[in-house]
Amino acid sequence: MEKPAREIHGGVKFATEFLSAAAPSDGRLGELKAWCSEFHKRNFAPPYGEFSQGNLSFRIRPGEMAFIISGSQVGWKDRLADDRFVTVHGCDLEKGVVFASGTRDPSSESMLHFAIYRARNDVQAVFHGHSPEILRCVDRPPDIPETREKHSYGSIELVQSVIEVLGDADFVIMKRHGFISLGKTMEEAGRRAIEVHHRCLPKVE
Repeated sequence: MEKPAREIHGGVKFATEFLSAAAPSDGRLGELKAWCSEFHKRNFAPPYGEFSQGNLSFRIRPGEMAFIISGSQVGWKDRLADDRFVTVHGCDLEKGVVFASGTRDPSSESMLHFAIYRARNDVQAVFHGHSPEILRCVDRPPDIPETREKHSYGSIELVQSVIEVLGDADFVIMKRHGFISLGKTMEEAGRRAIEVHHRCLPKVE
C-alpha cells in the first residue's frame, strides 16, 4: 500500500510504501527512546506546534540497509511508545519512495538516514537534531564539515548536500538547519552531539 507524498510542514515529502503495519520489535528500541528523551531534554529536538523536531535512527544489522527511525509528527520526543517508531527497509531516492513497516509515516528525513547508511558501512546510528548554539558556534572543531547551501527539510537536495560533504566525518552541520551526529553505536552518536554542543557554549570567564 503506497501513501502519497505530502508537502505540509512537518510532514513527509516522499511516497511511503508500507510493507506491513507491524511496529518495530527490537531489544534496542529502549535505548533509542532514551536518546530521544535526552535530545528533548537538551533542546536538540525543539518543539514545533504539537510535535518536536529531530529524528533518530539505528541500523538493524551491520552491512544491511534496514533501520528503525522515529516517525513523523509523533509528539514530544520524551514520551514515545513503540508504535511511534517505524522500520525503514529501503528507499528509492530517484523516485522518492520509502519502503517501511509500521503504523506511522517514517520521519521526513528518512531518505537522508538511508543515504548515510548506504554511503558509510561503519555508521550504525544517525541522530539528527537542532541547536542554535552549534549553528552559530565560533569554536567549531575544524574537522566538522558544513553543507554549502540551505535546503528544505526532507528534500533530495538536502540529502545530496550532506552526502557531498560527508566523507568520513562523524558530525555534519546542515547550513541554517541543524546537525547530524553519527556513531558506531547510539551511545557514540548521542555523546558526540553533546560534546560538540558543550564546546559551542559561551565560555564562562
